[in-house]
Amino acid sequence: MSDDGQPYRFHHTVGVRFKDIDVGGHAHHSIALVYFEEARAAYWREVVGRTGLGDIDYILAEATVRWHRRILWPASLDVAVRVPLVARKHFIMEYVADTPAGERMLRGSTVQVTYDYAAGASKRIPDDVSEITIQRHQDGVETLRLRQDHAHRAHRAP
Repeated sequence: MSDDGQPYRFHHTVGVRFKDIDVGGHAHHSIALVYFEEARAAYWREVVGRTGLGDIDYILAEATVRWHRRILWPASLDVAVRVPLVARKHFIMEYVADTPAGERMLRGSTVQVTYDYAAGASKRIPDDVSEITIQRHQDGVETLRLRQDHAHRAHRAP
């Protein structure tokens, strides 16, 4: 559970590697994005069902990280993921990383834009991805896409 009461339904364990440690004896500040990336890739495989490298049809547009404590080696982290927003061409993922004892180490978010690499342009989120994601997080996801589609249909109605 998060600080705002909305659940994180997907969890992925990430091991802290020796190579993650900098001269200060803790995980380098940039490594949080790698931990988030590993959890995001696992979510994409296990929840969305897209397993190949060619199935990654999004690009990272924005990332934020907040460190709560130093991450030391050796350790493992439970990186929890949720999707609070699905729009027409982008979606937001939020992350919290805790120790097995429940101590909060990191939190952050990323914005992904679905992308057509052949066309070199953003594209609409595929319906199956939207439906799976919304179903997984139905009590906490804001679905701008559904609202926009509804508003568009309502606007066209006679």
